[in-house]
Amino acid sequence: MLNSWKIYILAIVSFLVGTSEFVIAGILDRVATDVGVTLAAAGQLITVYSLAYAIGTPILIAITAKMDRRKLMLAALALFLLGNLVTITTTGFTMLFGARIILAIGTGVFMVVALTVASKFAQPGKQGGAIATVLLGFNLALILGVPLGRVIAGSYDWKIIFTGIGVLSLIAMFVLLLTIPKSKGEIPVPIQEQLSLLKTPRISIALSISFFWILGYTIIYTYISPFLLTITGMSDQMVSIGLFAFGIASLLGSQVGGYGADKWGIPRTMIGGLLLHSGILLLITAFSHSSVFVLPLLMLWSFFAWSTGPVQQVYLIDMAPNASGIILSLNTSIVQLGMAVGAVIGGMVVENISLQAVGWIGAIGVAFALLPAVVSLSIRSQSDIRGQELSETKV
Repeated sequence: MLNSWKIYILAIVSFLVGTSEFVIAGILDRVATDVGVTLAAAGQLITVYSLAYAIGTPILIAITAKMDRRKLMLAALALFLLGNLVTITTTGFTMLFGARIILAIGTGVFMVVALTVASKFAQPGKQGGAIATVLLGFNLALILGVPLGRVIAGSYDWKIIFTGIGVLSLIAMFVLLLTIPKSKGEIPVPIQEQLSLLKTPRISIALSISFFWILGYTIIYTYISPFLLTITGMSDQMVSIGLFAFGIASLLGSQVGGYGADKWGIPRTMIGGLLLHSGILLLITAFSHSSVFVLPLLMLWSFFAWSTGPVQQVYLIDMAPNASGIILSLNTSIVQLGMAVGAVIGGMVVENISLQAVGWIGAIGVAFALLPAVVSLSIRSQSDIRGQELSETKV
């Protein structure tokens, strides 16, 4: 109990940095109009953010491994503050592009270190709960940060959002300085060692599930606000309500996904979630002109989309229990790469086909995740059978 409030502080700051990542999708149409670019071009702000997060975070974490953890979190937040300052003073799209890179690296480094520090604060046997609390703060950004950002952008300038985040991040730095004690760094894990896991076929196949799942999701989510405004015909207020409902459903889906992995098993939960995720995206496309249908479908999409995350994490940890930290770090990078590619594909679809088409193209992307899922789970099943036969032979 003594350190639990410190874990909640880290969770609150995680909400702050998470909002900077997710909110851009909710205000994409306004950003595009303000900086004078097309929707497709504005969507690449998500691409560059994800690429910077995926590539920059593991490199910086490896370089700064021996650095005091509090000092590293403060440095990450200082970088994050700089990214917000560049965002609110931007005079063009190129400058905004650079700001997203700075924000991504600051967010990525902070989140990795915050999760590590939270696990150290936790009582023995409760590390998982501490990590889940910090991640809950990050995920709440999707539930509260995105719709709140949409409301603020609708009433004021969208840069007010990043002004507020910047001020709060400065306050957060002082709070962390006063409340989080110094702690030693860790033994650095070279990038080569981290990437060596990708040489194992069953692990690389399993990680590709994350890539295609999030790729299909991002193809449509990147353009969700203009999709709801232009295709479905929702008002600004209804879009904010829809994004809030989307966020609530994502939290419920994540909880059910974790429960399902334990209760129904990984294969059923994973395959079922991916099938329903893909199918609902097709339904969203089919009924895209009716808000009566789209709003509940939006919630179902979010529910089944985010049910895959915890199942995949449990699956990967089970696959490499002695290197769980490294494989989860790799999975985070793969997810960010998938988001980057998804945003690029989504931009191409909007530019060359139509805004409405992001729905069924996204469904195809998610469906591609079923192939590595089936192959990977089949390998796992065969491995379990061989292990059981070997055990019986010894007996």
